Amino acid sequence: PRIEDDPMTTAYDFKAEDIDGVEQSLDAYRGKALLVVNVASKCGFTPQYTGLEAMYRKHKDEGLEVLGFPCDQFGHQEPGNADEIRNFCSLTYDVTFPMFAKVAVNGAKAHPLWKWLKEQKSGFLGLDGIKWNFTKFLIDRHGNVVKRYAPTDTPEKIEGDLASVLK
Repeated sequence: PRIEDDPMTTAYDFKAEDIDGVEQSLDAYRGKALLVVNVASKCGFTPQYTGLEAMYRKHKDEGLEVLGFPCDQFGHQEPGNADEIRNFCSLTYDVTFPMFAKVAVNGAKAHPLWKWLKEQKSGFLGLDGIKWNFTKFLIDRHGNVVKRYAPTDTPEKIEGDLASVLK
């Protein structure tokens, strides 16, 4: 990615390993709106996979991509390896949206994309750290962060904001 404080940085400037361990450039999603989510298989919010998948299926032809980033930094709620996560998502929630390799979203080892996302939109009371699983970032078709959502914000609640990024 570009220098972190470069105002020209967009979500498309980052790379991340997909769930199969293959490095992917997010530039592959250029021109699409993104909903980036830190996910976990054993969290109280895990049923949001249902709404995220429904949102993805409803809007993918309009240019929406939901990107799932498993994270095990909150209550050890994503203990599985890539195969276990992939199987859980597929078998339990029929997830078809892109899933990435497990990442850290906080701390010194936080993935560069997540460091950037937190810089773009701080959370509650201006705090940068991700507080829990299923924190979501909505990104417009130019790669800019439009809004940050708390774990309690369901995909159904976010639906109303999609029109602004899908136009």
